[in-house]
Amino acid sequence: MKAAKNIRLGEVAGGYGGGSAMVRTQIYLSREEHQFLQSEAARQRVTMAGIIRALVDEKMSVPAPIWANNPLLEETPTVEGFGHADGARNHDHYIYGSPKLEPKKPGKQRRS
Repeated sequence: MKAAKNIRLGEVAGGYGGGSAMVRTQIYLSREEHQFLQSEAARQRVTMAGIIRALVDEKMSVPAPIWANNPLLEETPTVEGFGHADGARNHDHYIYGSPKLEPKKPGKQRRS
């Protein structure tokens, strides 16, 4: 009779998550969270761990349309007569009324 080879969990579940080994972790859940995971696991006929991994994977992936249609990634429009030439340097002055910084010169910054 041959001795059985010891198999690690990472080898059994290695196909999950891009082929990397699993890392065991432990979390505390409220009763409501635990009941939700149990009911979802029963409904989908998977383990609670599978539900948690699917939720984490969902949060880790960003759908392509988010990148394609994101106005924050578009170029900033230029509007004639809007803004100040030194707005980046003196934003505190224009927003809060603090003293303007003098034009940048080698050395320390001084308030005017």
